[in-house]
Amino acid sequence: MKNCHELEDWLSWMDELAEKNYVVVDHFLGPERLNIIQSFFRSHLDNFTKAGIGALADNMVRPDIRGDYTYWLDRKRDIELEELWNLVDETMFIYNRYCYLGLSGYEFHLAHYPKGGHYDKHLDQFNNRSNRTISMVIYLNKDWQKGDGGELEIFREDGSTVLVEPLEARCVMFKSADVPHAVLASNKPRYSLTGWLLQQPSALGQFLG
Repeated sequence: MKNCHELEDWLSWMDELAEKNYVVVDHFLGPERLNIIQSFFRSHLDNFTKAGIGALADNMVRPDIRGDYTYWLDRKRDIELEELWNLVDETMFIYNRYCYLGLSGYEFHLAHYPKGGHYDKHLDQFNNRSNRTISMVIYLNKDWQKGDGGELEIFREDGSTVLVEPLEARCVMFKSADVPHAVLASNKPRYSLTGWLLQQPSALGQFLG
């Protein structure tokens, strides 16, 4: 399997993540892989469901807190996304080989924020399940412009914040348990691929905490 990214790039990104708890990578998806995921996204929009907060029996829909719709991916079912799964495999290998994280699973969904959709400040962890280690968001928005909203707001330990625009093919990776974040209200439909690298296999944890 051909590597998706050069090792030198990966090591630079890992160093930045270790220093800041997050890293922003532009052009993370090449044109072919980006087109495959965007096409899959468009063809499955009718299958998206309203996202909730909390896991399993604790899950509830709270549009005042979270306004997106999601479609959970399954590697065995969604074979059209082989190029995505290859990228996930490479990412897992890098984190385990060079960061010694002991990752053993992952979970990913597509996310659609309609106009006005937002997500209040939160951590990517559950009260009763804490196996999410690295959060990974890849943006799929064509021609995103200043004023379109939908920025990822990262809350830093020193009290400052960082706004990340959801530009096409941009990837944000951060430590799930250590980086509070929010999604600001979007002024037009906003599309992303969001996932978590896990230290234990997911136990039907298909709801964002």
